[in-house]
Amino acid sequence: MRLHICAVGRIRSGPERVLIDDYLARFDKTGRALGLGPCREHETDERKATTQADEGRALLRALPEGAHLLALDERGRQMSSPDLAGWLMQLRDRGTGDLACVIGGADGLSAEVIERADAQLSFGAMVWPHRLVRVMLAEQLYRAATILSGSPYHRA
Repeated sequence: MRLHICAVGRIRSGPERVLIDDYLARFDKTGRALGLGPCREHETDERKATTQADEGRALLRALPEGAHLLALDERGRQMSSPDLAGWLMQLRDRGTGDLACVIGGADGLSAEVIERADAQLSFGAMVWPHRLVRVMLAEQLYRAATILSGSPYHRA
């Protein structure tokens, strides 16, 4: 199952870029034996989208055709890391070819994206900057792969 992180905004350099690249490289290496990956990023240009609805349309255009859509939203379901790992395996085992994880801009996701979503995930009741959400998602994907592979990375 291929994974896609579809996000508003571009992260060109800096500590967030370093962390995202590191976690996604680790995920690709660990997930390969599990039938997970690669994970690719699709960034939309927030300068061209002046409203939340514009951002939503740009995100929906970035989705691979037929992808299962996971919206990262503060009102979504909270999961433990092992639960996320199990959920990914269920999708893979059902034959899902592509999973697109969608991260909105500063104002969150548009109603159109939320309505299109097959599932919603929350990283807690707090609101997180969308750049950090991308780092946290990349880390959780890697963590899920390590849980599934039996690696000692996850120590809960």
